[in-house]
Amino acid sequence: MARLSLDHVTKSFANFDAVKDVSIDVADGEFLAVLGPSGCGKTTLLRLVAGFEKVSSGEIRIGSDVVSSSVGSVAPEKRRVGIVFQNYALWPHMTVAENIGYSLKVAKLDKAVARQKVQDALALVNLQGLGERRPANLSGGQRQRVALARCLVAAPSLVLFDEPLANLDVHLRASMEDEFAAFHKRTGTTIVYITHDQAEAMALADRIAVMDHGRLAQLATPRELYHEPANEMVASFISQGILLPADVLTGEDGGHCKVRVLGTELVVRCRPGERPRAGAKICCRSADLDVSPDGPGFDGFVKRLIYQGGGARIEFAPAAGPDLTLHFEQPDPVALGSGAQARLRIRSGWLIPAGPGS
Repeated sequence: MARLSLDHVTKSFANFDAVKDVSIDVADGEFLAVLGPSGCGKTTLLRLVAGFEKVSSGEIRIGSDVVSSSVGSVAPEKRRVGIVFQNYALWPHMTVAENIGYSLKVAKLDKAVARQKVQDALALVNLQGLGERRPANLSGGQRQRVALARCLVAAPSLVLFDEPLANLDVHLRASMEDEFAAFHKRTGTTIVYITHDQAEAMALADRIAVMDHGRLAQLATPRELYHEPANEMVASFISQGILLPADVLTGEDGGHCKVRVLGTELVVRCRPGERPRAGAKICCRSADLDVSPDGPGFDGFVKRLIYQGGGARIEFAPAAGPDLTLHFEQPDPVALGSGAQARLRIRSGWLIPAGPGS
């Protein structure tokens, strides 16, 4: 059963649609990441689920309950939704235990029961023994775990994360990714995780919803997003995919098509039912490119070389399309230099599916 369901949800501000006709079902216990560039609508989507904004049209259900529609909206405090913000939002004058147990105090829960719930929440996030500390005496990662424990103590049916690692140093981000993954495995809680960081989304999520200008561009597993992007936006956004113009020469056969790219023919992966067509695009990754001095491929020159420690990122312009830029990595010792002539070969790629009406 879907723990969270968005059915053709739209949110408009004046004449601007921040979220447009989005439908997503999140299964009970699933970890869904919502990913996209700034302004794509992911934060508005979170606010709609939390109840901070009302939908303009469509419907949101949590479990079997309709919590938001064009005719009414359940108040945020009645949705049993927990939220972990990127700025922690902890009260500095309270201890860790007081921060975590505040909602239980407001609910006038028996003090002994509340104390036990706070201790259980501390154990869930591996902060046993730190209940009497103040937030100022904790590391950034520990403060984030306090915010998570405060969310969990109310036993929410759904937990929303609003870019929770954005304010942490790089080394803390990696350790907190491990913490979130372990927490999800221990509790089986349904999670919707808003982020602009692709590495976070890929590492943590069962599925990823990619947003673009308020619309859902693709909903898929991390592996499918990487290997089989549904459109040009997803292809170029995920892991800096390289988009190249192509003519499809043969229809799909066993999941592959023959295409012509930059004057050379190659076989790429494609969806079932693809047919010959002109004006197509393929997506390839830097790992799909090889320097091919004496073999098949296409000629061009190195536009730029960026040393990255242990190797370099090479930006390459093909002679058949000098306005295009391909990029790939070479380990030390790097044989190519800026301005050098070279020949590249594409070993693999993915044919971007034809759009509606194509």
